[in-house]
Amino acid sequence: MIPKISKETTLLDKTEELSGEKIFSCHKCGKCSAGCPVGTLMDVRPHQVIELVQANDWSVLESRTIWLCASCFQCATRCPKDVDLTRVMEALRLLVLRENFDHIRISEISKEELRELPPVALVSNFRKCTG
Repeated sequence: MIPKISKETTLLDKTEELSGEKIFSCHKCGKCSAGCPVGTLMDVRPHQVIELVQANDWSVLESRTIWLCASCFQCATRCPKDVDLTRVMEALRLLVLRENFDHIRISEISKEELRELPPVALVSNFRKCTG
């Protein structure tokens, strides 16, 4: 599901606003993807995320990649243009979370799930999905 953000607002503008990064500074060298420790698990490589944002392709918000990013800053340290991709990934996650796509009500979680889920994940999710 793609957020219901007005069509006048581009994905690029929204991402730059939330991340503070200049997305077109990236010249797509691929060093971020080459150094990513979880890159092989991603459906969209890190440098491709930047390309999709530059192309205003909102489907990037449906990728697993933005959730798999470990925020290890390996991409940011390797970037010759000083684009902090971890901040871009966080901005994309925020766009999804602010639309409450995965909104979960506490009352809908079964007791079995509550026993199995890590408490820190539940607390983090509820903090992000409220207010």
